[in-house]
Amino acid sequence: MNKKWFRIGMVSVFILSLALRFWGLERFNTLVFDEVYFAKFGNNYLTHTPFFNAHPPLSQYMIGIGIWIGSHIPFWHDTVNGLTGSLRSPWTYRWLNALTGSFIPVVVAAIAYQLSYRRTFAILAGLFTACDGIFLVESRYALSNIYIVIFGLLGHWFLLLALDNQNRRRSFWLVFAGIGFGASVGTKWNGLWFLSGAYLIWIAAWVIHLIHSFPNSKLFFRSPSLEQEVGDRRQAVTERLALSEAEGSRSEAGVSTYSPLSTSSQTPLQNLTQLNIFQMLFYLGIIPAFIYSIIWIPHLQLDKTYGFIAVHQQILKFHLHLGGNSPNVHPYCAAWYKWPLMTRPMAYYYQTAESISEPLPVMGPPLPAGAGQVIYDVHAMGNPFLWWFGVAAMLFLVGMLVSQAVIPWLKEKRFSIPATLSVDTWIALYLVINYAANLLPWVKVTRCVFIYHYMCAVVFVFLAIAWFVDRCLCSYYQQLRALGVTITFIILAAFIFWMPIYLGLPLSPNGYKLRMWFNSWI
Repeated sequence: MNKKWFRIGMVSVFILSLALRFWGLERFNTLVFDEVYFAKFGNNYLTHTPFFNAHPPLSQYMIGIGIWIGSHIPFWHDTVNGLTGSLRSPWTYRWLNALTGSFIPVVVAAIAYQLSYRRTFAILAGLFTACDGIFLVESRYALSNIYIVIFGLLGHWFLLLALDNQNRRRSFWLVFAGIGFGASVGTKWNGLWFLSGAYLIWIAAWVIHLIHSFPNSKLFFRSPSLEQEVGDRRQAVTERLALSEAEGSRSEAGVSTYSPLSTSSQTPLQNLTQLNIFQMLFYLGIIPAFIYSIIWIPHLQLDKTYGFIAVHQQILKFHLHLGGNSPNVHPYCAAWYKWPLMTRPMAYYYQTAESISEPLPVMGPPLPAGAGQVIYDVHAMGNPFLWWFGVAAMLFLVGMLVSQAVIPWLKEKRFSIPATLSVDTWIALYLVINYAANLLPWVKVTRCVFIYHYMCAVVFVFLAIAWFVDRCLCSYYQQLRALGVTITFIILAAFIFWMPIYLGLPLSPNGYKLRMWFNSWI
């Protein structure tokens, strides 16, 4: 794929994402799900109304900024309500989330490109992210999870850009990486897992580097057979280059000097060991902590009930007393192990009407069973096949990493790490480590949690399935190329099929049941 088509593809992904998030944004002239908190909190900053917030305040600042800007735009005011505490149009407290969410597929694609420099991988990663349901739903309402994800992803992207540069430019991008990670934590505390993923992949790189620095270690060694293979490849490359020069062969761009072993072919992850502990602690420690601290200043100026330390104690107390992770606490409570296979999504909005022409029922209970002929449902639910295929791809990556250690063990009876890791091995390490960093901390959480808490981890699942499909499409085997095309088609078809419950479009009872494949989805 050349640059022209890559740019066209990225613009198309963004336009698709933007259109889906803005179309019918004012459809429900009410507060949907946690908009009863976040939209009100955003408006409270504009009306200078003190309030207690159970999360860091950055997302509510963003929603408040959106309300202020939207209120000064001379359109978007066909429908209004006073549910936020002021007379507002639904557009005003939703549009900035919709715009922000539209950029998430682009940022995911940018990360994919920085990981591999493969344009097809990047386009697929962006497209799959744009075709997910829970990200679409969360982007269309005044909720906070979009901001955790985009700031955390920006932190990772800036880190990869820093690794791709040197000296002052590296410092420049590292500063922005620290700001991104700090902003993610400043939205919700679980944004910290994005930062922990960055530290873990850095530690993994140093461990690999140190293992290769001690080739005579009894526990670890570089595989002699692999070293011989690397030596043979280096010699073969040298001979080819010498032969090319002797023959005076030239291509349109001149003599090719590309070598898989050359530093110029390294991807950013292979430069992780160029960052020392002091750089990590400053750029990805002190700067995020500083950003997180200053984010609190406007809120603490508004509500002086608690100081900086006391407000954190109150937030922790609030979450510890939310109750256990069971349906008795909330019907949509879903433990962490239910998220990857999406066994318990949740309804953000559900109302029924007698006909499509009837005004949307925005308040009060649904009609009695059998009376409503039209169902309006907004389900916080991912694209099922995207999630299921993605989990399979993530397991494939885990298996690939394990096999690279197990096979040498079986052959040579010692643990072995290749002297040089391939680009795909680095990608696998990056995706598996970051997925685990964003999922496994929830194992010990006993409070009621929901499927939207999985959003920080599932973005790495999207990258995993995009990587797998990209490898299939680039394969010499026709069967694998057909598999890649089939997976892509199924993901796109599934997104279209479940789109009505992402956008809250009217459905007949049969149409609704057709999309609720399992009782646990309802």
